[in-house]
Amino acid sequence: MSNREIEIVAGGARLAAKFYPPSGPARAHLLLHGATGVPQFYYRNFAHWAASHGIGVLTYDYRDFGASQQGSLRQSRATMATWGIEDQAAAEATLCELAPEGPLWLLGHSIGGLMFPFRRHDSRVERIITIGSGFANFRDHPWSYLPIVLAFWFGVGPIATALAGYLPGRRILLGADLPAGVYWQWRRWCTKRDFFRSDTGKSLPEPDFSAPDVDVRIFTMKDDVVVPPVCVWRFADAFPAGSVKRTMLIPGDFGLKSLRHIQVLSKHSAAAWPAILGL
Repeated sequence: MSNREIEIVAGGARLAAKFYPPSGPARAHLLLHGATGVPQFYYRNFAHWAASHGIGVLTYDYRDFGASQQGSLRQSRATMATWGIEDQAAAEATLCELAPEGPLWLLGHSIGGLMFPFRRHDSRVERIITIGSGFANFRDHPWSYLPIVLAFWFGVGPIATALAGYLPGRRILLGADLPAGVYWQWRRWCTKRDFFRSDTGKSLPEPDFSAPDVDVRIFTMKDDVVVPPVCVWRFADAFPAGSVKRTMLIPGDFGLKSLRHIQVLSKHSAAAWPAILGL
């Protein structure tokens, strides 16, 4: 079956989404919460592959980004918290409607995997997978990547955002265009040792890191320089010992030369996908 376009209503925003129905009997239905600055289009190969293995997939773009952008980014009031709380919750509610029966899985890529402790989930959610999700700090990156990080957080990134009224990522060759509120909050988290702690009780509710009652699988890639393994394990350490499963993906184990942070969910890395979904 071919994918179909869906619209998700998240408060006053309308999010562009695509649903990839499972081939044959459904093993589960999965919602993919994307990484910052990565449009849902990027995940299409992964979604088609999962659907061919009996796992329906819903992908979407956060408000004011990708196919969900409707007006000028300068007018956007979106923040990282808006994406992670309101948009993710609305997407999960939509998946429940699309798949009224059977198990549900959540897959969060990078920042998309950090927000699930802030929300309650449907009782049918049985598995939560995070890939490259961690409490990143600019001090944790290897020297080879540090110049890009310093430019993004302390150099041309904040200067360009202040001048343009949004992050002109494409123009400054540092990723995608993003709403200013998303960039500034993201910057605050990645330049503070306590990550999002300063926003809890304000734009974020208190997270629940007690032992989860679902199967939580936290993945990192050995060659990830964007969110290095130490950052991912810092996130895993927030949960009680033994309550989440940790896995480091090593490119050579899958006959690959690299997996990296974003590339892990591209067609290049398809050999690693069965391990990620536990197939």
